Amino acid sequence: MSHFTAEKKANIFKTYGGSETNTGSIEAQIAMLTERIKHISAHMNSGNKKDFSSNRGLMQMVGRRKRLLQYLSKTNLEGYRALIEQLGLRK
Repeated sequence: MSHFTAEKKANIFKTYGGSETNTGSIEAQIAMLTERIKHISAHMNSGNKKDFSSNRGLMQMVGRRKRLLQYLSKTNLEGYRALIEQLGLRK
C-alpha cells in the first residue's frame, strides 16, 4: 500500500466511513480494497503479466471485497446499493 498517502487514506475513510478515524466500517473497508485493486490491476496490465505473487494478492483482495459486499447486502441493502453506485461496481 505504498501508493497511499495519509491524506488519501483519510479522505477515503472520511468519504465512505463517516469520519477519518472510522477505519473499521464496512463501507470504508470496501472502498479501500477497491482502490488497492485498481492500483494492482493497473500494475498487472502495464506489462507485468508474469508477476504471479501480485496476481495472487489481487485475487485475495477481490475475494475479500466480495465477502464484505455480500455481508453488506445482507445487513444493509440500501447502503449496499448506494456504495456500488458510488464506487462504480457491478454495472
